[in-house]
Amino acid sequence: MELKKAIITGGSRGIGLAIIKRLLKENYEIWYISRSQIGENLDGLLHYVNCDISDHEKLEESLKEIVKQATTIDLLVNNAGITKDNLIMRMQMEAWNDVLNVNLTSAFITCKVLSRTFLKQKKGSIINISSVVGVSGNAGQANYSASKAGLIGLTKTLAKEFASRSVRVNCVAPGFIETSMSDKLSEEQKAQIVENIPLSRMGNVDDIANVVAFLASSEASYITGQVLCVDGGMVI
Repeated sequence: MELKKAIITGGSRGIGLAIIKRLLKENYEIWYISRSQIGENLDGLLHYVNCDISDHEKLEESLKEIVKQATTIDLLVNNAGITKDNLIMRMQMEAWNDVLNVNLTSAFITCKVLSRTFLKQKKGSIINISSVVGVSGNAGQANYSASKAGLIGLTKTLAKEFASRSVRVNCVAPGFIETSMSDKLSEEQKAQIVENIPLSRMGNVDDIANVVAFLASSEASYITGQVLCVDGGMVI
């Protein structure tokens, strides 16, 4: 099986870690960019790149170094993201800027820096991890919703820019997924969330990882510019 090469941002835990585990099974060599390392041993070719992606200069330098090592890139997954929730009347500019910088601007930078590589090799796939709140909005998350909606706009624009070179760009929009963040919710809060999900359950990280693996595969070779909501039917 041919060895493929991927770059993933925010891969040390949660959805990012699940994506890494799934792609290792698909024979990917992976460079994951994160502030912390994965806390378990995984089989496969895996490289840790220590970088706070809000430091855009360091992010650009890290990407260029990865390209030197890998020479070709088959897949980029922009997964890194943070939340700093509040009602807009109470939201500080720092919270707005921090969330936009990590969730959206970092994705712009990764796509910009790697665009030359993708377009030159005339192949590849970019998958941006958005959110259902980027589609439907959510009270108390103006910054997060805006950043995730921005990722959708970025996805659709780059799909048009890159299509002539056979580079596909798609977006996955998770709904409520069981992660360390959801573990902080009370049982009552979780029950209220599930009431609004037609499939009557929260998703798990593998639900997202499996969709990413599909979109990155040759089975999705005629899919680009799409937003796939993996949300149990919340957005219909």
